[in-house]
Amino acid sequence: MLQFWALTSKGVEELLADEIRQHGGEVLKVTMGVVRFTAELRTAYQLCLWSRLATRVLRLIQSEPVTADSDLYQVAQKIDWLQHMALRNTLAVECVGKHPKIDNTQFGAIRLKDAIVDQFREETGNRPDVDRMAPDVRFQVRLDKAHFHFLQDFSGPSLHQRGYRAGQGEAPLKEHLAAALIKRSGWQVEQPLFDPFCGSGTIVIEAALIALNKAPGLSREKFAFEGWPGHRDAIWQQLKQDAKAAERTLPATTQFWGSDFDERNLAKAKQNAARAGVATLVQFDYADATALKAPVCNTPGVIVTNPPYGERLGDLPSLIPLYSKFALALKQHYQGWRLAIITSNTDLLRALRLSKSKSYKFTNGPLDCDFTLFDLTEKQVAVSSDAPALFFSESSSFGNRLAKNLKQLQKWANKEGLSCYRLYDADIPEYNVAVDWYDGEVVVHEYAAPATVDEQVSQKRLFDVVNQVPQVLGINSDKMILKVREKQKGTSQYQALNKAGQYKEVTEYGAKFLVNLRDYLDTGLFLDHRITRRMIQQQAKGKTVLNLFAYTGSASVHAAIGGAASVTTVDMSNTYLDWAKRNFTINGLTGKQYQFEQADCLQWLSRCRAQFDLIFVDPPTFSNSKRMQDSWDVQRDHVNLLNLLTARLAPGGKVIFSNNKRRFKIDTQALNDAGWQVKDISAATLPEDYKRNPNIHVCFELTR
Repeated sequence: MLQFWALTSKGVEELLADEIRQHGGEVLKVTMGVVRFTAELRTAYQLCLWSRLATRVLRLIQSEPVTADSDLYQVAQKIDWLQHMALRNTLAVECVGKHPKIDNTQFGAIRLKDAIVDQFREETGNRPDVDRMAPDVRFQVRLDKAHFHFLQDFSGPSLHQRGYRAGQGEAPLKEHLAAALIKRSGWQVEQPLFDPFCGSGTIVIEAALIALNKAPGLSREKFAFEGWPGHRDAIWQQLKQDAKAAERTLPATTQFWGSDFDERNLAKAKQNAARAGVATLVQFDYADATALKAPVCNTPGVIVTNPPYGERLGDLPSLIPLYSKFALALKQHYQGWRLAIITSNTDLLRALRLSKSKSYKFTNGPLDCDFTLFDLTEKQVAVSSDAPALFFSESSSFGNRLAKNLKQLQKWANKEGLSCYRLYDADIPEYNVAVDWYDGEVVVHEYAAPATVDEQVSQKRLFDVVNQVPQVLGINSDKMILKVREKQKGTSQYQALNKAGQYKEVTEYGAKFLVNLRDYLDTGLFLDHRITRRMIQQQAKGKTVLNLFAYTGSASVHAAIGGAASVTTVDMSNTYLDWAKRNFTINGLTGKQYQFEQADCLQWLSRCRAQFDLIFVDPPTFSNSKRMQDSWDVQRDHVNLLNLLTARLAPGGKVIFSNNKRRFKIDTQALNDAGWQVKDISAATLPEDYKRNPNIHVCFELTR
């Protein structure tokens, strides 16, 4: 009897163990991702040929007990490698795991390779060649605390690669995981199977191959054991003939259906089905899973599917209604069926408004997922609403407050000529979000929860928030953007999140601005500084204006609209200066009187010789950008910054200084000593929509 290790994904181990037993292997141990077993050579061949669940089969050569001081080279030298390969064979080696004397797996692989080739050199006077890409024999050493396990790659490249999938969707399931889901779903060969989010068709194709009893390994050109000196080709050839003879013939009627909303995915699915030899058994249709009109057939079956589930909280706005509408379509047309659905976000399952019957844990790539079964009984499908239930009944208080704020602020904003404003800002402490309206679209910022708040509770509250915002505001879910705002340092608040590149035009007090709601944590327009910008517009006529730390130049635009003689806009980011230039363009502001300077503001001030009548300074709270000479802290450095402006301020001029640091304390004494008169205008610059949060910013006027 030989010993083997069969590898698979987390969650598939017990299914794989059962499969090994069915083929005649004796299971010794099941651990995470590994099933150890003993088998005759014929059984091992058969498992490589027939396994739908293993990703790799390794033959155990020897396990050696080790200590923390053991040397891999010396331990490997105990093995007679000439029994496991010939001099003419090329080899490759791998190392997996950790050991105190091995810094990294690449070093471990080198030590094993050296042990093997040195042994051949001592015994034969020659050494075998290394071929990392297509070796005749591949060895692996697996390290754990107590043993070095030396193994031979028996199967070769991952067994999930059946050979039919040339094209795949954006989030493909590997074939062995698709087979595991089908197995766990309870589907039987005689039942219809439907995947309404079929992507490149893997689930549907795997089910068809199972129904045909087609051995997955028959399409593989070569297995690793075929280059092994112990290979018995006669046994192998007979097993392949037996596998071909074991294929079943199915009725011509379609039993397997897939649909998708992406025509590119459907094209790939059809091509994959043809390569797999199941094109006549499967049907792929263009359809929206949230708007299913009728069942794919009259006989109830099993729906096995891998819908989008996102990897970021920001995906929730589009996914909640997708799950809700999908569930409603199933309730209307698929009574008597079973739904089996995999997702990495179990909170989304709440949007289905179904009671689960079973649930299993799997890993899909790097994601921990739940595979959940729902029986669409008469009682289950009686729930006809597509509105997902709230996790917490008290979450309705958030929706009520948002509706109240909307009623109060909408008339005010229209009267003021504002197309963007804040509707909600953590009014209820448990619902720690900000909701901003941008002319028909909404940005929801989730503030980082305190460490004392349970992360799962916080996420469920966020789910309830995202669920209610479109309903209360009367918008489609695709018009809502969710962002998670954590404590930012330096310029990290300006880093790109996505690259959608979608800009929209908004207005305030006669000025137009381009905002980007999806690509950055901030949109390009700080709404809380709206009154300050209007003050600049009102005071700018005929004056020379300087805007430092200008971001996208919104204050500069207001100054120019107000009739400034010149406007100089300074920021370190080319991205935001270009954005500022575009803001000038859409307002019809052109001319040499408008200057844009890309520079560290502090360094720029040290070399500037011009004077300005009105200077606006809105620095970041903190920055340690590599392009800055030193780090910046507004509390520590604001006096030095303002004193740098002394020589740049024209006689009778004014500085408007603001920042958003909570608990900021301006050093009035030091500034008075330097000749500044300081006036706190924070309250006067607080807009109506921010009066619920008076600490959003501070603002001061400084004159000399």
